[in-house]
Amino acid sequence: MSDAGAAVPAAESGPADLLLPHYVPGSTVALSDDERWPALPAAARAHLDSVLAHPAAPVWRHRVGHRLDPAAVERARTELPTDDWLPAHLDAVRELPAYRGLRGRLHALDDFPLVSRAELAADIGGFVPRDADLSRLVQGSSSGSTGAALRLPDDIEDVARTFWLVHRLLAGLGVDWRPDPRRLALALVVHQRQAFTYVSPVPGFIAEGGDGGAGATGRSADGQTLMARLNLDPRDWPTTDRIAFLRDQDPQLISGNPSSLATLLEPATAAVLNPLAIVSGALHLTPALRAALETRFGVPVLDLYGLHETRPIAWRADDGPFRVLDTRVLVETVDAAGRPAGAARGELVVTAGSNPLLPLARYRTGDHGRLVERDGRPAIADLEGREHVEFVTAGGRAINTVDLTQYLQDAGALAWSLVQRADGSVTARVAGGDPERAARSIRALLAQPVELDRVARPIDLGEGKPRRFLRES
Repeated sequence: MSDAGAAVPAAESGPADLLLPHYVPGSTVALSDDERWPALPAAARAHLDSVLAHPAAPVWRHRVGHRLDPAAVERARTELPTDDWLPAHLDAVRELPAYRGLRGRLHALDDFPLVSRAELAADIGGFVPRDADLSRLVQGSSSGSTGAALRLPDDIEDVARTFWLVHRLLAGLGVDWRPDPRRLALALVVHQRQAFTYVSPVPGFIAEGGDGGAGATGRSADGQTLMARLNLDPRDWPTTDRIAFLRDQDPQLISGNPSSLATLLEPATAAVLNPLAIVSGALHLTPALRAALETRFGVPVLDLYGLHETRPIAWRADDGPFRVLDTRVLVETVDAAGRPAGAARGELVVTAGSNPLLPLARYRTGDHGRLVERDGRPAIADLEGREHVEFVTAGGRAINTVDLTQYLQDAGALAWSLVQRADGSVTARVAGGDPERAARSIRALLAQPVELDRVARPIDLGEGKPRRFLRES
């Protein structure tokens, strides 16, 4: 559960009429620190307080804790068994209130109806098991591609387990990510006018042999490591403070969506960063941005695909297909009528069994791709978008947005947003690369007028999840 800390004048975040109530520090305190961080040693608390009080720190809008006792920490470090997990998972789904009238007909996975975000939004309680341990529940929120928030039940151990999943994937890429109490273990970065910002200990990520003394930076080397969620937007955190804080805290791993990660390439910010790896998620990571991050920092860039509803689904560390994770996740593709798409491109449908508070069967993601095989495992090729969009040529022929993506990537674009109006003309907003070259290619492909709008940075395309392709009717 997240809740806010001490109050701060609204002026620190800009005009008072722009300050959203749930971003006001001190507005929603719900737990004590002992409840947030059970059994946190005094030296670790002092370390936490020193980061919270850093003179260049951002406004900490929330007080967030993992809520795990030592036994739960150990469980979260252990991967859930995946041998023959599906039958027991489907048994649990059959008993959900949402399937009350269907139980006698739900035998194999194919018998389960497709479930959409709209059904979760209409009755999320219908998808929570009757015997769920609600003491482990925290409320999550997913905005999706439409911006309409969906409130979701997250399990505290499952949330913590995702950290260890990322740790395992990076180890497979040769990243030696060991706890170092002199550095932030993880910085989650966003770029928004207002955002949740906080610091918390990482459960179970403890340095061996911590002696409680001071390291080279003068900070406590007590064996505890911290993570922070940071808003890089200069309207919320002055750039000079951002640089000073990142220099001092020196995060080992940096994670965020591509628009936020692109901010790290600004010369003054890049100069103070020494990450072991970078993790991208939530939005499409272009080959050009991946290459720029890899070149500047000389580290692997892990691209993680998933939804809040399903947890992580697949990953890649290059520009090839996404490997489906070897966790409790199963991926299908269906056509527009909901029938199996086979080897053709279709909508991704996910069965997910890692969150005991939200067991899902055949959940429509709204994303599209092709199921292929990579290194003997299922993988997703041509992953694109949260909605399937086709542009049309002057002659009325449909053009898949994957084709448009290929031209934009070939031109080295870091990010983009394309809108085709009802008259067929296209407005292309492009960040980075050679936008004129991209516009020429799109114009040639569609035989339609293309109006180009260059923007300096991916974040200039808009906060949150801007639509990459939109066709007006």
